Amino acid sequence: MIAIIDYGMGNLRSVQKAFAFLGADARITDDPALIREASHVVLPGVGAFRDAIARLQETGLDRAFAEAAQAGKPVLGICLGMQLMYEASEENGYYRGLGLFPGKITRIEAPGLKIPHMGWNTIRTRACPLFDADQELYVYFVHSYCAGEVRDDVTAAVCEYGQPFTAVACKDNMMATQFHPEKSGTVGLDMLRRFAALQ
Repeated sequence: MIAIIDYGMGNLRSVQKAFAFLGADARITDDPALIREASHVVLPGVGAFRDAIARLQETGLDRAFAEAAQAGKPVLGICLGMQLMYEASEENGYYRGLGLFPGKITRIEAPGLKIPHMGWNTIRTRACPLFDADQELYVYFVHSYCAGEVRDDVTAAVCEYGQPFTAVACKDNMMATQFHPEKSGTVGLDMLRRFAALQ
């Protein structure tokens, strides 16, 4: 069973519907006990980092997600969920994140381009359970902040929008996408299919 964490921020139903389309049992939940029972855990999110991390901490869902990651379960952060997995964010201040990936989230530096970065863009991939290496994939983004540091130990896909940034982070059983795979057509569905199939 795939647990989709409900902390009051995010387009949860679209993620659940994408997994259902693939034949996966995905349940939206704010119950830490159900998250502990799940084989896979997804942390989606849309909105402000400060509000999201505060909500996760208030409900204890931050610990439930971190415990799932530390137990070796496949975990996936989507959009704001990816940003929450980093050490900190500079969005409207400085706020500590879950610390599952090294580095911090910063505002996109894209002089002359519209912020937020919204719409389809190309990512270039490295090896990761979600896709094969050395591909150029077209996916759907909506964000104003990003993991601006491209790191050999974490970055599994890079996108360019005024600057290069980490579009996919991957470390052991932990994966995260800055874009929305559930809105990225067959390419995104294939990533979710691969995630659901991980043991």
